[in-house]
Amino acid sequence: MASLSIKNLDSNIYEKLSVRAARHGISMEEEVRQILYLAVASPEKMSTVFQKYFGLENGINLEIPDQRKPHNPVSFDK
Repeated sequence: MASLSIKNLDSNIYEKLSVRAARHGISMEEEVRQILYLAVASPEKMSTVFQKYFGLENGINLEIPDQRKPHNPVSFDK
């Protein structure tokens, strides 16, 4: 199996994950593994998945920018 290391994780997020894992009676590693599995196995948009697991109901305010706004294309001209 592969492993994953996450650097620069906000301490607030770390604490929330720890609380969620304890509430579910599993290790924090297993909690994150389940969240990641649901995120990639689900046909939902990633923003919806993150809102579900890290939204206001879980004490985390995620401001997701409007993805319908047009963006400026990258220019490769010098």
